[in-house]
Amino acid sequence: MSRKDSKGMFAAVLGKLDEEKAMEASAPRSTSPHLMKVAAGVRHMQERSELADRLLKSGEQIVEFDPDSILPSSIPDRFDQSYDLTAIAEIIESMRERGQIVPGLVRPLTGQDGKFQIVYGRRRLAAAKQLGLKFKAAIRELSDEEAVIFQGEENTAREDLSFIEKCLFALAQEQAGYKRETICASLSTGKSHVSEMIKIGSSMPAQLLLSIGKAPGIGRGRWEEFSKRYLLGGATQEVESITAFANFAAASSDDRFTMLLTALPLEEIEHSGQPKMAQKSPVSRSWMPADKSVNVSMKKTLKRATISLEAVDGPRFAEFITDNLENLYEAFRRSEEK
Repeated sequence: MSRKDSKGMFAAVLGKLDEEKAMEASAPRSTSPHLMKVAAGVRHMQERSELADRLLKSGEQIVEFDPDSILPSSIPDRFDQSYDLTAIAEIIESMRERGQIVPGLVRPLTGQDGKFQIVYGRRRLAAAKQLGLKFKAAIRELSDEEAVIFQGEENTAREDLSFIEKCLFALAQEQAGYKRETICASLSTGKSHVSEMIKIGSSMPAQLLLSIGKAPGIGRGRWEEFSKRYLLGGATQEVESITAFANFAAASSDDRFTMLLTALPLEEIEHSGQPKMAQKSPVSRSWMPADKSVNVSMKKTLKRATISLEAVDGPRFAEFITDNLENLYEAFRRSEEK
């Protein structure tokens, strides 16, 4: 299909959707869900087609690469989970059906003949590798600073990075020695905002942030609160105990964040403006076996803890625990001594 024909197809489908909307305005009638889905896909293809047009008009050469020959970026901007098969499933399906519509961008590495490094298009690159396809990319001579700006701008334009991923992207650039102007340009934001993101990203261990994940639904305000609470006394031990539970790893990234935020100390301010002693919010935990025969939930404060057991085996499991309290308590004392 020629580009002209494809644009005609886009216009026809979107025009049909407009007709349905007009009919809906004159009579109570719901728009076809199937047509809505098709139109969304067509808009996505149209946007990608327009981006491809701009690349071609710029005169850059589009080359097909073996995906394994492209070197990764020196500055990561996503969590590793962003490239898991489940995370790129839609991209894989799209490329399986229609091929790679929009090329990525690579740059030749100075002093390394024949070596190219990805600038943007890393998830398309991962999808091409999974499908056994060649990876299409434009080639552009770029300095390190220009490459990281292009890398960040492409993600910012698609609003694809979560807030904490942006924080770690800014932090990685600073640690690599990039100037603040470069970091600002890569994230399309000002110096004060970049400083705040670097502060948040550096206030917690990288391993903790990786265990939480990208948390796409958690914005700037809640990450600021999390950062402040984490710096209060006793937070490290509380976090370590929660992340060790199986239900923490099984939860979604947003839920993992919420579980930790709820458990961290909360600082209150007296009327005098001075901080009071840090107090802890109630901590809630739960556990359930694979067969879901029992559901154990625990809620504790500084001076009290309540455990409830529900589901089919809940009452019998409670009796078993009660009958073995002496042994369990001895095991608890031994663990405390260790």
